[in-house]
Amino acid sequence: MTTDSSYQSDNLIATDIDAYLKQHENKEILRFLTCGNVDDGKSTLIGRLLYDSKMIYEDQLDSITKDSVKSGTTGETVDLALLVDGLQAEREQGITIDVAYRYFSTTKRKFIIADTPGHEQYTRNMATGASNCQLAVILIDARYGVQTQTRRHSYIASLLGIKHIVVAINKMDIKDYSEQVFNDIRKEYSEFARELEMEDVHFVPLSALVGDNVVNKSENMPWYQGETLMNLLDNVEISSDANVDDMRFPVQYVNRPNLDFRGYCGTLASGILKPGDAITVLPSGSESTVKSLVAYEGYLEQAVSGEAVTVTLDDEIDVSRGDMIVHRDHQPHVTNSFKATVVWMTEKSLVAGRQYSFKVGVTESSGVLTAIDSQIDVNTLAENTATELRLNEIGRCEFSLNKPVVFDAYKRNQNTGAFIIIDRLTNVTIGAGMITEAVSASKSMTENQGQFSEFEVELNTLIRKHFPHWDAKDLASLLK
Repeated sequence: MTTDSSYQSDNLIATDIDAYLKQHENKEILRFLTCGNVDDGKSTLIGRLLYDSKMIYEDQLDSITKDSVKSGTTGETVDLALLVDGLQAEREQGITIDVAYRYFSTTKRKFIIADTPGHEQYTRNMATGASNCQLAVILIDARYGVQTQTRRHSYIASLLGIKHIVVAINKMDIKDYSEQVFNDIRKEYSEFARELEMEDVHFVPLSALVGDNVVNKSENMPWYQGETLMNLLDNVEISSDANVDDMRFPVQYVNRPNLDFRGYCGTLASGILKPGDAITVLPSGSESTVKSLVAYEGYLEQAVSGEAVTVTLDDEIDVSRGDMIVHRDHQPHVTNSFKATVVWMTEKSLVAGRQYSFKVGVTESSGVLTAIDSQIDVNTLAENTATELRLNEIGRCEFSLNKPVVFDAYKRNQNTGAFIIIDRLTNVTIGAGMITEAVSASKSMTENQGQFSEFEVELNTLIRKHFPHWDAKDLASLLK
């Protein structure tokens, strides 16, 4: 069977390297992950994608051919999973532990693949790999159907706002390419997908080991009239996923090269920005109008999501790093309290009252967890009461920060609705969150005032000792 010519190396690279590079530079990028149960064949699938689309160098193929003989897991067949599972422990155990990234391209798109672990104890690794992806390939072993980990990874993909799902029903060769097996699994998963409100779900029967319906159309399943996995990846519509309504420009740097120029540098998180737009700077609320947009190539007529630009304004107003420039008529939330869904990533539990550092967009602040509304059992989607979140657990929480931050609900805008939690001593990221809604500071303190009595008493004592001249009003203001 021959490989579709559109997936072979472009002949242009041999005749006009400059034209090839220009063409490659302007290709759309699709970031996707593979996930599923242990031994469903995630790494093998990626290896097959790279192999059949002619994206493996000869020395790589020679290396994994020799390693396949050592491991002996696939008989005389080359173990393509070794292309991705690079850690020694992964090769010894035949599992994926860390997130592995691979890159390849077709004549239409560039791809960044994240191969994520299937084991429950590596949930945080899976969430990390999924955080920037637009599509998830969820593998299901045709022998076993929808498993607990299938539900877990589907829920996390849904939680992280991944809009496009491809359910790859793998190892169809072992089930004699049965159409009934495919239809039964498709029906079971579709019922679960409706619970998660997944809208764009595709199903592909395939065999990653032998290559059926991965890049090349399978001759063993004539009953399947749909697209191959590679065709789906190449043609899924992602341009409409971007939020073009809410312009969000986080200021990362103030550029002041001379007395005649002051520009605000950053990457447009969402929306479209043009000279003449009426804007508001948050959290201060100062207003002005966009004077110009400057990039490396010169002045721009507009900037779109993902572009790095320098913005100049008509008025001399105070704009600092960490501020956000937005359209005056489409403003986000500005508050120091919010509710969020959190994936906890460290051994030391997330508990109320302990101080953490938060990074929301480009803004950093310290703050505390004020309440855990529930801990989510991602296997059953049940919500349980909890007083802490342990490693790899997911919960609905409420936080109070020491200063106002600018954000949108994650479902509305992923770029401005996500945040990370950082350990204040080690500076290591220990949690990731998706904001669901804003909470007024007064409401947050009123509802949770009983949780911090010991903390407040201790703080009150220290302040009285070192600042005896402060009155009750000062103390109340500080605690608030």
